[in-house]
Amino acid sequence: MSERLVVFVIYPGFQVLDLTGPHEVFSQAVRLTPGSYRMETAAAAGGAVRAGSGLGVVASMTTAECAGDIDTLVVVGGTGRDEAVLDGELIGWIASAAGRSRRVASVCGGAFLLAAAGLLDGRRAVTHWAGCERLAREYPRVTVDPDPIFVRDGNVWTSAGITAGMDLALALVEEDLGAETARAIARRLVMFVQRPGGQAQFSAQLAAQAPSREPLRELVAWIAENLDADLSVPALAERAGMSERHFARVFAAQTGRTPAAYVEDVRLEAARRLLETTGTTVDRIARTCGFGTSETMYRVFRRTVGVSPGQYRRHFTSRMSAIS
Repeated sequence: MSERLVVFVIYPGFQVLDLTGPHEVFSQAVRLTPGSYRMETAAAAGGAVRAGSGLGVVASMTTAECAGDIDTLVVVGGTGRDEAVLDGELIGWIASAAGRSRRVASVCGGAFLLAAAGLLDGRRAVTHWAGCERLAREYPRVTVDPDPIFVRDGNVWTSAGITAGMDLALALVEEDLGAETARAIARRLVMFVQRPGGQAQFSAQLAAQAPSREPLRELVAWIAENLDADLSVPALAERAGMSERHFARVFAAQTGRTPAAYVEDVRLEAARRLLETTGTTVDRIARTCGFGTSETMYRVFRRTVGVSPGQYRRHFTSRMSAIS
């Protein structure tokens, strides 16, 4: 197996985690499969490149020194991306380097540099949720999908914000070295789960406000781990040591959601994840996620997602096949 060259492009104001997260995924791949990758970091000029956080990183080469074929070109994001987009020489180099790369990827706001280089024209793409509207507005030839954590369109991959770059890198490694290697890397890096690209950027827990104090902070964590338990308002209030009326009022004030709405959202998210990533039957998923029966889960899916659980699974499968 020949060594694959992975080149990370950085610039002043880049996001450190956009670089180090995916870089570590490839590094772990080399530890598991020696000779699989060689990672280089390229910048327009020599010397330390200061990240948005103030940390200085010395690139291993300048863009001028980066000649020849590239396996994977990765452009990172960061607060300096707006100035980088205006750097015609850098954007021109990215466009040129992409032409000699097997595949091209961006992390977070790096999608803006790919778009400026014309590499996303006519393609689906994603970036950090906060930048999706702007990316669509400034680059109308790009079809921006704000939901997934990463998108593949042909040989061009884009990812959502920051840590989603690690999910993208895992997917790239899986394409090259297989699912078992990717899973082993996820375990080594203690990543919660190897997420499929179509998974939403926001979880139900992130969409809701985090409770500001105990006992609700502990309670919401317990809810996520006990979806098949009695999560009615009386049961949750008792667990929190409050009266039902006081509990409902405090929960809504601290999370922005009623207890019932929050529980339904978390159960729905768990069910969607199982439908996306497993072959578990709908009946079993309904029980595992606390819906009780498949009929109840069916009604929730129709009301909130617009399709049945079976249709959702088929749609997700076909969608992922289409972007692969």
